[in-house]
Amino acid sequence: MIDLRSDTVTRPSDQMRAAMAAAEVGDDVFREDPTVNRLQDRAAELFEKEAALFVPTGSMGNEIAVKLHTKPGQEIIIEERGHVLNYELGAASLISGVTIRPVKSVDGSGHLTWDEIKPALHIDSAYWVTRTALICLENTHNFAGGSVMTAKDCADVCEKAHAIGLPVHMDGARIFNASVALNESVADLTRDCDSVMFTLSKGLGAPVGSILLGSKDFIEEARVWRKRLGGGMRQIGMLAAAGMIALEDGPKRLNEDHENARRLADGLASTDGIEIDPATVQTNIVIFDVSGTGKTSGEICSRLKDAGVLAIGISDTQIRMVTHLDVARTEIDRTIGILQNLLRNN
Repeated sequence: MIDLRSDTVTRPSDQMRAAMAAAEVGDDVFREDPTVNRLQDRAAELFEKEAALFVPTGSMGNEIAVKLHTKPGQEIIIEERGHVLNYELGAASLISGVTIRPVKSVDGSGHLTWDEIKPALHIDSAYWVTRTALICLENTHNFAGGSVMTAKDCADVCEKAHAIGLPVHMDGARIFNASVALNESVADLTRDCDSVMFTLSKGLGAPVGSILLGSKDFIEEARVWRKRLGGGMRQIGMLAAAGMIALEDGPKRLNEDHENARRLADGLASTDGIEIDPATVQTNIVIFDVSGTGKTSGEICSRLKDAGVLAIGISDTQIRMVTHLDVARTEIDRTIGILQNLLRNN
């Protein structure tokens, strides 16, 4: 099968498996796992943050950040297609007791400007109005097609938010994709954010794990909440060893995924009934409209599966495909041919 459902489906390399088998381990709840400690220190160094914490999932990292930045009864601002709002099962309301106020990105990029955020804020409102406590950004933006936010644009939002006392959290699950696409360091892309989460188990290729970053005090409290939420994982140096390889080597090949995504988009754009602008594909996520085919996304994905290709319909008219290290250029070409053939043959 050619699996284009997500870059979460990547499998650990032989190098990772060997590193996992040889990893030095200890009890991480006691802070005694040396491999985890090295991974956390290296992540903090790369992002130029004071401290970092290894967490099982990106969702847990995001939700810990929301919890620490807010109080029950407050609200957070996020772009309307953001992961924290749409794909974390209402955890912000369950765990932190906050309301999420979605804001539409006018240009469709998924990246909010201050002019879009400002009208949604409740800072100096009457006491009976829910107060804004946090702004959440996302880079790359998953369901805006892997679009990227520049360091300058992120810094502008952070500067204005901080001026009125609001923290900013970055859901940087795919921040290394943004770094490669923009040729800007992950430190620069997130420099002014109060907290950052990035994922090791997507395009970087680790089998599991994410990292939450922030100040030393923030991470100390995050450690408490990780344990409280069931994330105290004991001897996890084996996972951290894979994460270290992902962190050091994974970013070096992400440009290949981006090139494959653009090749896929070009092929889709030349397919009857499919609508996509290849110029909008900046990283490894390709979202395209199939309404012109006369078929639903579900029908097309089902037929693709029968032909050996896995993809996800994100609405009745849209399909998402994600390139990653386990998909070669030849498989991109096969995917285009399979899709064009099944559409020609109805």
